Amino acid sequence: MSTASTEKKLSFFEKYLSIWVVLCIGAGIALGRLAPQVAITLDSIQLYHVSIPIAICMFFMLYPIMVKIDFSQLVKVSKNPKPIVLSVVIDWLIKPATKYVLSIFFLGFVFRGLITGTEILSSGQEVELWRSYTSGLLLLSVAPCTAMVLVWNYLADASMELTLVIVALMSLLILVLFAPIATLMLGGIGVVIPWETMLLSMAIYVALPLVTGYLTRKWIFKHKGQEWFETRFVQALTPVSIVALLTTLILLFSFKGEVILENPLHILYISIVLTIQTVGIFVLAYFGIARWFKLPYEQAAPIGLIGTSNHFEVAFATAAMLFGLSSGAALAAVVGVLVEVPTMLLLVEVCKRTKHMFPSEKLAVEGAALAQQSVGAVSPSGE
Repeated sequence: MSTASTEKKLSFFEKYLSIWVVLCIGAGIALGRLAPQVAITLDSIQLYHVSIPIAICMFFMLYPIMVKIDFSQLVKVSKNPKPIVLSVVIDWLIKPATKYVLSIFFLGFVFRGLITGTEILSSGQEVELWRSYTSGLLLLSVAPCTAMVLVWNYLADASMELTLVIVALMSLLILVLFAPIATLMLGGIGVVIPWETMLLSMAIYVALPLVTGYLTRKWIFKHKGQEWFETRFVQALTPVSIVALLTTLILLFSFKGEVILENPLHILYISIVLTIQTVGIFVLAYFGIARWFKLPYEQAAPIGLIGTSNHFEVAFATAAMLFGLSSGAALAAVVGVLVEVPTMLLLVEVCKRTKHMFPSEKLAVEGAALAQQSVGAVSPSGE
């Protein structure tokens, strides 16, 4: 049974997810303020800038989604290049270009008088603070999300098979395109690509839950059957992804909450740029490009949601390596998470409420099958 064609009934956690997200962000910031040593200790458990506690949470966030994917559909989905090509164009051409223009306009012009001061980078170079923030935003724009986006598409009841194919392609393109595009956008700064961080994060965030989910699904289908899998196993896993997401938020904001509290107005300025760009790209991709090419909802939603998501870990690791852990660029990457989670939840809701505006992939398949049956039923004498 295809995940995309299965209508989900929202669980208690999913129904009130926006409320839980706000509460967990507050709880994380409070934890970082009231028990800073706990947050510092957990944040220090890293391997190549990848947080091990967050990696564990991400596994439990993605495994329940991966195990529900009908892997037999992956080959079929990959044979339709249109949504895949459109997603690549949006992520690697449209999103970086618009983020560049918006960052320069707002931080370098509109808010420039309000963002005063300079900072010393890890290289010893002194730069204006607004330029450092802009650098962090640009690094976010050239790092497409390869983990959280699976959660957003699952909640939107989109095609998880298509999402997985695009995520796999984006993971490969990051390795090839991230450094040259980031170098170009940062004005010739020699971007040191964090290969270890990207490879490790992709292995933990995508490959491990993918392989584990595939093997689990295969074993259960063989020994327990599809009905037991769908009625017992899947039901038991339903809240796991959401609980892991909320735990991840508590950890993230306990690690970086102090930095956010110290720069409230600067956070606001950065958030304005991120929100405008996120919503703008979604509207262009989902309501514009996807409808222009007459894509079914199950393909339109991934294009819109993937195009608006960013790979926080890669952007933050690169910003920390290039500019320093306490730099404005690293702060901008952290704000990316602060803005993205509630904004993406809102856009997921927009997708679900506008589903009727797109043709249904399921109905299209059923219609084609009926048409084929009708053609086969016509006898020569009836011509």
